[in-house]
Amino acid sequence: MLWLLVIDLGIVVGAGLFEHRIALAGWLPTGPDGARHWDALRARRDDTGRRFWILFTTTGLTLLTLASLILAWSAPAPGRWWWLAAAAAALVDRAMTFGYFIPTMVRLLASEDTPEAAATAARWERVNVVRLAVAFVAWLLALRALTLLV
Repeated sequence: MLWLLVIDLGIVVGAGLFEHRIALAGWLPTGPDGARHWDALRARRDDTGRRFWILFTTTGLTLLTLASLILAWSAPAPGRWWWLAAAAAALVDRAMTFGYFIPTMVRLLASEDTPEAAATAARWERVNVVRLAVAFVAWLLALRALTLLV
């Protein structure tokens, strides 16, 4: 289970960096006027939520996080604490995702290019850096647990 958590978190971090650096630039471009605009059509066309994230995070990482919270308790020390810390960090990522990121993106995908939508997308982009950092920390913690338990 820990191997799967490490692999999934690695995929999540890599894909999250790609989405943040590449995809978001297309969804939230800077126009000739210097203002940022929300391109819901392009975001809907990319549909990363249903084409990628639902498999690796919404379903996969959520189940692996919950299973890890249970299984890590019976792991030998000191790897147990690293695994539990990784699972706790992943749980924070999951809470952020379900509490803010998914509902906000669903609303954005249904919106047009307005200053409010662009501001919401820009806020989503800024807060996404925090979520990526949490996922990265969870990945590092899981890697450390793996080195101690294998």
